[in-house]
Amino acid sequence: MTTLDVAASTFPYLYSHTGLDAMKRLSGLGYDLFELMIFPPHCWPRELSDADRKDYRAWLDGEGKKVTSFCYPLLDNNPNGVDRLMREYTLDRYREAIDFAAELSCPYVVAIPGPVNSLINPPHEWMLDWFVEGMKELVRHADGTGVELLLENVPFTYLPTAQDMVDTAKLIGPEVGINYDICNGAFIKEDTAEAIRMMGDMLKNVHISDSGFEEFKHTRLGTGIVDPAPCAQALKDIGYSGVTVLEMISDALQPGEDPDADFIASHKIIAEHGWAPLTPR
Repeated sequence: MTTLDVAASTFPYLYSHTGLDAMKRLSGLGYDLFELMIFPPHCWPRELSDADRKDYRAWLDGEGKKVTSFCYPLLDNNPNGVDRLMREYTLDRYREAIDFAAELSCPYVVAIPGPVNSLINPPHEWMLDWFVEGMKELVRHADGTGVELLLENVPFTYLPTAQDMVDTAKLIGPEVGINYDICNGAFIKEDTAEAIRMMGDMLKNVHISDSGFEEFKHTRLGTGIVDPAPCAQALKDIGYSGVTVLEMISDALQPGEDPDADFIASHKIIAEHGWAPLTPR
């Protein structure tokens, strides 16, 4: 039976490790595939020296590892902010991420619609137009690099659903795919398995973690509302051949946090439902 490939996100190590050191740590747990977070000081392409960039490539090639996706979490920036300068600044950071992804032979950069959290947001149509316009610019920049943009569903944006991702990707162009976050879909009470089937071959990358309904989190699996089993079946039904990223969000610097244990416990759960097992080293 075909198993589903698993990658580990470097998210829990944003402030405790560089991106390269985080991948080395995760490699020690048994991972060969990684989603690399693009965020300072963890991994910020504009601040990486030539030697830093060569170190990333040398380690990946030397150890037979692979970065399967980049993710830019937009904790500070916004591709559909009302200020044109913010939009342009954000797109420049995406361009740098695309260029670094190409250097590392990473096929995907995940793009997130900007957050909306004020008491009075811009009209939906404005934000959508700004986002689509910006993503079209990034598609042009990525042309010929071997890197593809993927749109991700996030509850605190103005485009939270899988259907939003499909509709928006079609507005941008056929070069754009989808990264579906199962936890995000479950949090908004979306039927995650049916969402996967609906997206079909537009789905290129998957995130999985857990949350409750009361507070939006990305915790270890088995602690909340996410049921991996129907999602695994849906992925197999559509012939999905991409990677599923374990994306727990915690801070390794904080007392009581143990992201290594989160990865091991979560991976054990998904391995019971058809994902490739973790082989500890």
